Parts: sequence; C-alpha cells; structure tokens
Amino acid sequence: MKAWYENFQNALLGIWCSLRSKLVCTKGQGTTEYAILVGVLVVIAILAITLFRPKIQELWDAIANGINGL
Repeated sequence: MKAWYENFQNALLGIWCSLRSKLVCTKGQGTTEYAILVGVLVVIAILAITLFRPKIQELWDAIANGINGL
C-alpha cells in the first residue's frame, strides 16, 4: 500500500514540475514578444516623425501662431 502512495506522490510531483516549467517559459515568451512589439512601434514612430517632419513643423507653427494671436 505504501508503494502505491509513493508512486502517486511522484506522479503528482512530476505533473506539477512539468506544468510549472511550462508556465515559467510562457511568461518569458510573453515578455519577449511585448518587448519586440514596443521596439517595432518605436521604430515606426521615429520613421513617421522623420518622414513627416515638414508637415509636423508646419502644423506646430500654425498652432503656435494661433495661440500667440489670442
């Protein structure tokens, strides 16, 4: 009877360790994907600002002149 209980405990421990290792791995993967996504968005923002700089400057100047005219 004792051998059955020990086998049951070992099986549960094995399942627990397997689930725990998969959860830890998944969390790390999610963090990495988030970091890559943020990096890509930063690059896109820099490219957009660089490409549309004249239009952004024109809009900024119009806003500044409108505020100064008040």
